[in-house]
Amino acid sequence: MSNRAYFHLALLILLVSSLRVAPATAQPTRLNVGYSAVSADQLPAWVAKDSGIFAKNGLDVQLIFFTGGTTAILALVSGDVPITQVSGPGLVSSSLAGSDSVFVASGITSLNYVLMGRPGVKTTEQLKGGTLAISRFGSATDSIARFALRNVGLTPGKDVTLVQVGSGPERLNALVTGKVTAAVINPPSSFIAEKRGLAVLADVAKMGLVFQHTGAATTKKYIRERQDTVRRYVKSHMEAVHKMWTDKEATIRALGKNMPGVEREFLEKSYENVMHETLFSKKQYPSLEGLKTVLDEIAERDPRAKSAKPEQFTDSSFIRELDQSGYIDSLYKKK
Repeated sequence: MSNRAYFHLALLILLVSSLRVAPATAQPTRLNVGYSAVSADQLPAWVAKDSGIFAKNGLDVQLIFFTGGTTAILALVSGDVPITQVSGPGLVSSSLAGSDSVFVASGITSLNYVLMGRPGVKTTEQLKGGTLAISRFGSATDSIARFALRNVGLTPGKDVTLVQVGSGPERLNALVTGKVTAAVINPPSSFIAEKRGLAVLADVAKMGLVFQHTGAATTKKYIRERQDTVRRYVKSHMEAVHKMWTDKEATIRALGKNMPGVEREFLEKSYENVMHETLFSKKQYPSLEGLKTVLDEIAERDPRAKSAKPEQFTDSSFIRELDQSGYIDSLYKKK
């Protein structure tokens, strides 16, 4: 065989080999992601899913609803979901008990909750001897209820009994039907309740509390094993927050899809209620100050929280990487 023939044969073998190993398209990474409430607090995951941001970053995400942060964090720790949106109290309590769960993005870092009374209950004095609906013990609504009650001079468990009811819509239903004296709720449930004539007894947002509320969390083990997946998830989260700030219609569409039956009026009010830098920051570093608030509240019933540091509940490396590279700033410079 001539040298020219050898050359053509070698070229053909190389071409065939490359076709065998190079797939036409990379398969997206399948990922189950939890969330723990039906409210605008969950927007980053909803927007990333509905707007195709997850898919653009090579993630095939299935969103799974868990009633309350306690259930969501249990699913994370057990491995049922490797990433979840969960509030500070649930994650901190779990970590203090030995889990390796951490926040990788802050999500929402203040509170837009109110205490609302059932028909006829107009003042906090009327709460004494009554019941207050939360989602689950150990959840954010549990911490919020305790903080708000103390702020108005009532002792949780002594003056007011906390009862587990479930999601925001379920707490709203218990409220309007008079099954509980009051409930801890947030938009859109709070707006719907106000339209029905129910009274706001205490507005937690006006109490000035910095609080690490619903953020994106995973485990240190999953970060070690699937660092690139977590990196792509955090990037998707950041792009979703940017979308929330710059595309109101897409954000309201995501709200409506995940809160079916809610009127456009309440969807718009829910959007406007959370789109503030004090709630959804553009940088999305987990809030150390907000975690200190969580630790202080938990320390009243769990002494392990007294010596804990906020930093042990976070991994800000993915956010820092995106920030220091200039990527986050570049999102908001786009026309």
